[in-house]
Amino acid sequence: MDGIQNKVVVITGASSGLGEAAARLLAREGARLMLGARRLDRLHTLAKEIGLDEKAVQKTDVTDRAQVKALVDGAVALYGRIDVMINNAGLMPLSLLEKLKIEEWDQMIDTNIKGVLYGIVAALPHMIAQKSGHIINVASVAGHKVRPGSTVYSATKHAVRVISEGLRQEVKPYNIRTTIISPGAVATELPNTITDPEVAAAVRKTYEAAIDASSFARAMAYAIAEPEDVDINEILFRPTAQEY
Repeated sequence: MDGIQNKVVVITGASSGLGEAAARLLAREGARLMLGARRLDRLHTLAKEIGLDEKAVQKTDVTDRAQVKALVDGAVALYGRIDVMINNAGLMPLSLLEKLKIEEWDQMIDTNIKGVLYGIVAALPHMIAQKSGHIINVASVAGHKVRPGSTVYSATKHAVRVISEGLRQEVKPYNIRTTIISPGAVATELPNTITDPEVAAAVRKTYEAAIDASSFARAMAYAIAEPEDVDINEILFRPTAQEY
């Protein structure tokens, strides 16, 4: 983990789940963090627990491009640079298409796709100027597979993978690394957002095998800690017991 110490890392969706687990691990390894999420009270609690200055947390809704830019610019103002951007914030209100939960589809598209793009465009100018950086986008097993109820969610996570691959090719002249991390069933609050009872029941069964969010943090840390000439482009992991 020597490659993590003193790196400036910005994390969206840091108030719980994968983002919180990543923040805790990176803090232990000596990273300098800037954390964003909609729930500012939980960010402040997390900051106290990991010894982070309250200036290093900001209320951030990733569907608002200005707020994402303010988060990244805040990291640069505080630390002088940005080394890693982790676009983690996401929603998973799965439903069958026939239920016509269009507002939920819009929320997923705005958060899971536009939120990632806003994170990229906020970090990229700084990284291009530095001629270094690392952008990590969180996808999902659902970005590799689709099943009834996951159609729109899977579409957003496929989009994250496509965006990430296009980004990888475009940033080669600037010495910028890119990583997609696609978790399977990891114990987070995501399943609680499902309002379709039929789909929720199926997801609960899958999540019986869910593994701790620290599994994501370790995968993310592995990609960050590799030497600068090593670009870990994609990590897909699941619980050993997960079939889907």
